[in-house]
Order: sequence, then structure tokens, then C-alpha cells
Amino acid sequence: EVQLVESGGGLVQAGGSLRLSCAASGFTFDRYIIGWFRQAPGKEREGVACISISDGRSDYRDSVKGRFTITRNNAKNTVYLQMDSLKPEDTAVYFCTGGRWLAQYFVEYWGQGTQVTVSS
Repeated sequence: EVQLVESGGGLVQAGGSLRLSCAASGFTFDRYIIGWFRQAPGKEREGVACISISDGRSDYRDSVKGRFTITRNNAKNTVYLQMDSLKPEDTAVYFCTGGRWLAQYFVEYWGQGTQVTVSS
């Protein structure tokens, strides 16, 4: 069974930090591009960041550049999202994903999400 299990969410004040983790199983982790999406109440789901299979290349949506860092540990089948300088608008459920790059990122696997709440 394919699983992506997120952890590390919580409540933090604006300007604070959180580190999300995503533990993967049931698929060949080191052959997939791993990403993070988020969805805030009443808003559409949006991509946050993604990371390449092995060379550490990553990409971020503009609103989190310089504040968020995505990393992966293929030996542990785990991906991380370090979130610094958090803002209230970062409040959302954060989802870990596995996918492939075919001119764009196509998600094949979704986690169930972890809640991040940033107070003002």
C-alpha cells in the first residue's frame, strides 16, 4: 500500500518556524519527484515546493522563496519542509506528494496532510 505520512504541523506564531516531515512507503521513493502542496480553508490547493530525485534541485512558489526549504533523504524514504519566517497566510493543510516531471509536475500519490496554523 502506498503511503505518504506527514507530521510536524502545529500552531506557531507569525515569524516562527516549523519542520514538516513526510515518511513514504509502498513505492520506489528514489525514482519520484517529491513535493509539498497546501490548501487553506476556502481556497484552491496550490503547489508549495518540489525536489528532484537525487541531485537536490528544488523549486518553490514565489510566495515561499527564501523562507521554505525542501530536502529529502532517500535512504530514509523521507522528505522535509523547513518553514521559517512563517506568516498567517501560510496557514493551511500541507500535503506531501510523489510524482513525475513531464513538462510539468504530475502528482501520482498524495498524503493525507498535516495542519499548519500561523497566528498573527
